[in-house]
Amino acid sequence: MKIALINENSQAAKNSIIFEALKTVADAKGFESFNYGMYGQDGESQLTYVQNGLLTAILLNSGAADFVITGCGTGIGAMLACNSFPGVVCGFAADPLDAYLFSQVNGGNALSLPYAKGFGWGAELNLRYIFERLFEEKFGGGYPKERVIPEQRNARILNDVKSVTHRPMIDILKMIDQEFLKETISGEHFQNLFFKHCQEQEIADYLRGLLN
Repeated sequence: MKIALINENSQAAKNSIIFEALKTVADAKGFESFNYGMYGQDGESQLTYVQNGLLTAILLNSGAADFVITGCGTGIGAMLACNSFPGVVCGFAADPLDAYLFSQVNGGNALSLPYAKGFGWGAELNLRYIFERLFEEKFGGGYPKERVIPEQRNARILNDVKSVTHRPMIDILKMIDQEFLKETISGEHFQNLFFKHCQEQEIADYLRGLLN
């Protein structure tokens, strides 16, 4: 599994704390983890939580990532932004139980966390425990287990609904404000990380042309 981290400008200073906790868990599971920033460095491209949502959609719809960890001050804005795009089912977690239930009941592909609200003493431990519970079992296993069939059915229905209510990702990339899109993908390491792992050539070609 390829897991990407994206956090926005107000929480950029915490990037290394978040990524260290994620990488510790990912490495133990045999997963790959990739840090798309922000990194808390001077002069880097400023990502808002809306851009977090757009980046999340690009990574998931292109196959460059299988799961995205994102968030903002409250975690709510980033979750809403992610869920406005096709191919993204983003949950919210403030504690390990939230993360576990999301993985088992909803089986989504992105999770938004609060990095300001409630982020105090022991926050790095809470992050690690959230990631441990999130990836503890195969996604969509159901909780309680006797609810697995209706929960899986509801997850499929939601995906079917989203396929009707959303445009294909390549169409969105062509129709969205191009300067906004270019700013979103202009991060320091985006090209090195994204184009190496992207599985959708049409999306890769379009973004490469925009950057060039």
